[in-house]
Amino acid sequence: MLGGLLPGLIRDAQAAVRMSEGDARRHAQAALAEVLNLCQFYLAYQPDAALLWRVAERSMAAAQESADPRAIGGAAWLLTQAHRDAGEWDAAEAVNRDVLEYLEPLLADAEDEVRAIWGALQFEAGHTAARRDAHGTAWGHWARADEVAARLPADYYDRMTSFSRVIMGPHAVTLDVELRRGTDSVRAARRTKAGLIPSRPRRGRHLIEVARAHHLANDAVTALGTLEQAHREAPETTRYNGYAKRIVLELTEGPPELRRRADVLADEIGRTSRSTLSR
Repeated sequence: MLGGLLPGLIRDAQAAVRMSEGDARRHAQAALAEVLNLCQFYLAYQPDAALLWRVAERSMAAAQESADPRAIGGAAWLLTQAHRDAGEWDAAEAVNRDVLEYLEPLLADAEDEVRAIWGALQFEAGHTAARRDAHGTAWGHWARADEVAARLPADYYDRMTSFSRVIMGPHAVTLDVELRRGTDSVRAARRTKAGLIPSRPRRGRHLIEVARAHHLANDAVTALGTLEQAHREAPETTRYNGYAKRIVLELTEGPPELRRRADVLADEIGRTSRSTLSR
């Protein structure tokens, strides 16, 4: 459904930019950047990396034209993830660092949306550091993000990044998993209540991270049960998540008492070969 709506949204946003001047044009550029951000969420699961990069770059260009701190932060948040997922650590860190430095002087008088995107970018910097096995740097960024989250209203939840007080627990699970700290990640998962996350897709993604934690700790039974829960919560999230598929595929050849359940889940989310998942 989203794929059918996106072309019209892009055309309308581009038309608004062409027909506007002054402040109205800057607002239209910010709206165009937001539409292109939405496109990236869709394209991340399509087999066309070149198109994803083109959209990411255009989103950043539109955001910069808008001079809107929130739009610039949002575009950088997605571009950072794109670079990290491609294994381009230095580029991910550079984009992240540059926009954090741009936003920081604005924070004192900023609205919640701008402070939230700064916090979200702090966590992304920590996530990239964790991928590089830089433990202290990763947790330093998490701590700065947590300080920002604590100053947001208790019920605040950013619709794009999920940044909020409630997301900091799931973020801690992610860092421990990326740092390959199985026992710590399980402890962090036990302290986190997935049901408090408002977004079902984000809730499903957190449960996949919890499954990764139990998998690291060699607890296949809990890992599989958590993936089954994630699939009930957000089936499309598990269907397109490479980590979920890898664990399920491994468990189809794992302990005999789990193979039938793993086979059922593998069929539900769509089997993928190991060679495909390694790409």
